Amino acid sequence: MSTETRPLLGWFVADTLAVARRHILKITRVPETLFFALIQPVMFVLLFAFVFGGAIKGFPGGAQDYRAYLISGIFAQTVMFAVAGITVGITEDASKGIMDRFRSLPMRQSAVLAGHTLASLAQNALVIIALSITGLAVGWRIRGSATDAILAYVLLATFAYAVTWLGAWIGLHMPNPEVAGTAGLAWIFPLTFASNVFTPVATMPGWLQPIALWNPVSCLALACRQLFGNPNPFVGDSFPERHAMALSFGWAAVLLAIFVPLAVRSFKSRNAGGQA
Repeated sequence: MSTETRPLLGWFVADTLAVARRHILKITRVPETLFFALIQPVMFVLLFAFVFGGAIKGFPGGAQDYRAYLISGIFAQTVMFAVAGITVGITEDASKGIMDRFRSLPMRQSAVLAGHTLASLAQNALVIIALSITGLAVGWRIRGSATDAILAYVLLATFAYAVTWLGAWIGLHMPNPEVAGTAGLAWIFPLTFASNVFTPVATMPGWLQPIALWNPVSCLALACRQLFGNPNPFVGDSFPERHAMALSFGWAAVLLAIFVPLAVRSFKSRNAGGQA
């Protein structure tokens, strides 16, 4: 079938899968990339569970419950760190002229970014699986129903995919991979640490608590704790705490609604400028 008569949706899907396959093969050819992506969240779990976990005083249930509390937070943090990988990847492809090559092919331009983000989602799925195994090894358990657990993983995947579009948009505006690596991480650390990932919001200073409650990372971590049936002490009755799951899906929808069109437009304008 010629490209002129090819169905629009079929073209987009086929091109997206082709680009995703390229990036997945790239990961397999450079296994160090996947190794460090897998090892980083594992190191966070071990560090906070065993090195800092003993210093957490007054946590109901002691160190064991803190570890169970921690894992959902690390899930949320890991999802956010997905931004850094795709930010660097997009910038690297752009700086090497790969984006220009894609533009010269008879394919949907939006499929280039869609394939990139889909491959990133596949990598993040592997990271979440490795993190789940590590959590089980340190005492984390799924206490909720199977349906709730599946919903928690769907939520994590949805949020991870939304965040990768933000990373793609950032990457398209970076001059080189070195700057992209810094830009991808610089804003994640304050967002992660000003959340309930490592400590309950109620233990934070009063002025910081509203910020932490509405923080998307806090909403995601709290929703996962609720769905997995993990310890969740000091939870109040605020709107974000009562509707954490809905807010998490809402944050993901907002990110997709904003950054999918922005990233696609930036991709087209960047390439157009490059050709000019």
